[in-house]
Amino acid sequence: MTGAPLPEPAASPTATEEGVPSTARPPQPRWRQTLVLLARNPTAAVAGTVLLLIVLTAVFDEAIAPTGPNEIAVEDRLQPPSLAHPFGTDDLGRDILSRVILGAAVSLRVGFLAVTFALVVGALIGLLAGYYGRWVDDVLMRFMDILFAFPAVLLAIAVLAVRGPGAGNTALAIGIVYVPVFARVTRASVLGVREDVYVRASRSVGASDWRLLTRHVLPNAAPPIIVQTSISLAFAVLAEAALSFLGLGTQPPNPSWGLMLAEGRGFIDLAWWLAFFPGMAIFLTVLCFNLLGDGLRDVLDPRQRTLMAGSGR
Repeated sequence: MTGAPLPEPAASPTATEEGVPSTARPPQPRWRQTLVLLARNPTAAVAGTVLLLIVLTAVFDEAIAPTGPNEIAVEDRLQPPSLAHPFGTDDLGRDILSRVILGAAVSLRVGFLAVTFALVVGALIGLLAGYYGRWVDDVLMRFMDILFAFPAVLLAIAVLAVRGPGAGNTALAIGIVYVPVFARVTRASVLGVREDVYVRASRSVGASDWRLLTRHVLPNAAPPIIVQTSISLAFAVLAEAALSFLGLGTQPPNPSWGLMLAEGRGFIDLAWWLAFFPGMAIFLTVLCFNLLGDGLRDVLDPRQRTLMAGSGR
């Protein structure tokens, strides 16, 4: 006697060892994981927040500044910090707070342009030298060694002596100084990943060099380059301030933190606020870039990243 066919059992949800159903979550994108881990680092989170405020101040400088950078009021010259002028005034009666805010756009623009130039050129040189090796590596790295042989400030001064002073030429001079740094960092990172299994597997199936470099080698060699970018931004802001202080960078009447330091040097005994507030702006910006770089170094390091993700720190 044949009975009715038994119904097929319904698919049961995946269960854990305790018998509680669980749903599989898709993995988060790597950039989102990085932001989450970076936010868990209090020092890096505070530094990143302060830097964001500084960048926003530089972007919306004209809307935030109480007055223009060169509005002269002789009757208010050398006024100490007060409610009317929170950062005081200079020897021409110009508001120091407005000049610090407007100077952020000049100093940060030069820093970002310089590091962008150094990152693009240096990363390209390091990528080619590390991937191809042999005579390509020898020729490119010997040229970088020649640039490294010059002291950074003297090399920047030499470039400005040829090109002339100005914000654009200052960015170019600082960028040339940092090209060898990015080239060396990129080359070292590429040497560590160019013979990995996934690279050799892609090469064995006929992937082109361009695809290998852009899809496999560069993304996996990027973490040290990202950290170096943050650190170089700090030094680029310092370099711009030093060159402007020497009269080789941004030229008056454009406000620049380094130029404001130079202008306040002659009044340091009479009006301390002329040099104090631009100096504090440079100090705070450079400190935050360095602290953010330290946080990125911990987050992007594979071992530290695993420990931080596993411990919830």
